[in-house]
Amino acid sequence: MALETTKKVTSPVKLAHVVLRTSQEAFPKMVAFYKTFLGAKASYENAMLSFITYDDEHHRVAIVALPGLKPKDSQTSGLEHFSFTYPNLDDLLQAYQQRKEIGISPTWCVNHGPTVSMYYRDPDGNNLETQIDTFDTAEEATTFMMSEEMEENPYGVDFDPEEFVEKLKAGVAAKELIKRPRIGPRGLDTIPIV
Repeated sequence: MALETTKKVTSPVKLAHVVLRTSQEAFPKMVAFYKTFLGAKASYENAMLSFITYDDEHHRVAIVALPGLKPKDSQTSGLEHFSFTYPNLDDLLQAYQQRKEIGISPTWCVNHGPTVSMYYRDPDGNNLETQIDTFDTAEEATTFMMSEEMEENPYGVDFDPEEFVEKLKAGVAAKELIKRPRIGPRGLDTIPIV
């Protein structure tokens, strides 16, 4: 293989997995949470390591128990969240209802514009997002993200998932529900997951 010298690094083909570290005490809760949250199973697991999968990848989330870890400090730099995409609004809302029935509720539901998103917290306090894309192409999403509307409100518009469920049942088209309303400027101080 001849090494090509360009200024751009070769991009990967996909994001394969996320690894979370947790305390030995929290390990069972974290593993149970992610298996339940994702409708997943372990492809490998022992008393300190769990490789969790829900699709064709051998693991999407791994959890490792390490001795001596301190609780997460939300006032330090680090990963904000990671996200899981659903194919459509019906599936996103079905997963929401299933989680709600077993006591897992979102901390924030927001229409960002390019996505309709629901944020959750795991037992260690890590944020994770479930979402759908609202545009048919990445180009359309990028156009929205470069718009004046996005500039005035880069965070989005909150929504009530129960209201979305009822409107879908009443026959309102998903395309209508996922269009972000324009509410004007919004500041970081209004975001519940910060």
